[in-house]
Amino acid sequence: QVHLVESGGGLVQAGGSLRLSCAASGRTFSSYAMGWFRQAPGKEREYVGAINPSGGMSYYADSVKGRFTISRDNAKNEVYLQMNSLKPEDTSVYYCARRGGGPYYSLIRSYDYWGQGTQVTVSS
Repeated sequence: QVHLVESGGGLVQAGGSLRLSCAASGRTFSSYAMGWFRQAPGKEREYVGAINPSGGMSYYADSVKGRFTISRDNAKNEVYLQMNSLKPEDTSVYYCARRGGGPYYSLIRSYDYWGQGTQVTVSS
């Protein structure tokens, strides 16, 4: 069983920054790609970005490209989402997830374990 716990959410003004963390249990963290998703009220969960197992490659949705950065520390079993230039439309619950397999990083069904989420609210 894998447990993922997000932290770092909160309220921030537009243009501000937040850094989310996701701590993972288990000894195989470094073998898996990790993803970040978000879900706003009344909307479907959407892909934010992902990072490969080594941390050498990261991928982003167009909506956050150039503003968000994903990194990981395999020694600490943690993955991070640095969010800069935040906009009110970034307001969502943010989830980290472990990619169990599948052809695309952006597909929700490619991920087998999920955290409980952390709320990010961006005020205008």
